[in-house]
Amino acid sequence: MRVGCHIVYETSLPTPVVFVLKPRSDEKQEVMHEKFCISSHPPAREFKDEHGNIACRTMLQPGQNIIHHDALVMVSALPDDADHKRLALPVEQIPPAVLRYTLPSRYCDSDKLLNFAWEKFGQIPHGIERVQAICDWTHRNIEYRFGSGRADLAASEVITRRYGVCRDFAHVAIALCRAFNVPARYITGHLPDIGHRDPGTPMDFHAYFEVYLGSIWCTFDARYNIPRIGRVKVAQGLDAVEGAFSTIYGEAILTWFEVWAYQVNPDEVSLDDPIDLSKRLDGTEKIRFC
Repeated sequence: MRVGCHIVYETSLPTPVVFVLKPRSDEKQEVMHEKFCISSHPPAREFKDEHGNIACRTMLQPGQNIIHHDALVMVSALPDDADHKRLALPVEQIPPAVLRYTLPSRYCDSDKLLNFAWEKFGQIPHGIERVQAICDWTHRNIEYRFGSGRADLAASEVITRRYGVCRDFAHVAIALCRAFNVPARYITGHLPDIGHRDPGTPMDFHAYFEVYLGSIWCTFDARYNIPRIGRVKVAQGLDAVEGAFSTIYGEAILTWFEVWAYQVNPDEVSLDDPIDLSKRLDGTEKIRFC
């Protein structure tokens, strides 16, 4: 996968900022080559946050600030692990480090959705069946509206208005899972169109979620609600607060935003090449391999 972004901010004063744009390296993905640069000075300082996300801390300078990230990431050719048959653990068996993902958070206000959750899903067996039922309901009852995202909407508000963007789908499903003490965490990253037609909309970051079932984190996506191939995880956390690609401590204007995520042949494409979608292997219903 070739993934990355080109972002431009303009500011009038020196402004602190933290970027989370670099993909993680774990058992499901390997960053083969990567370039990351920020035009502002002083240079960015990289650190890992409490969730293991790779963060870069710097100061935006007065005028134009250019942030560019480009990476080649190797991922599995298999779809999401949607066929797992695992039970949700009782609370007393959930590992201490995972317990925090059962609690309400800023955007996943599960405490406000307890009655709603039990009315809708209380009769469904606890575990994978209930999680999938939550995904099904969210997918069918929340309308996806491109560009409708707002930074102040919690899950309960999205359920009331019944439309949103991918982060809203993730927040709703996470909050409903947490209402049953099922650990769920927010994931943001890239999702190519492997095995799917290009929808024709601008490429963007994508939000989905993971649920702790048995003893592993399992991937779910209420926005598409079908197993997908090629996810590239960038960040994980309680909700979008901890998955934001930029956290700005002041005022800055976003003047340019471009994201790419597409399958390439690494023998034919390098990070020194311009972004060229004519070389993409995805975007069709036929799955192609190098």
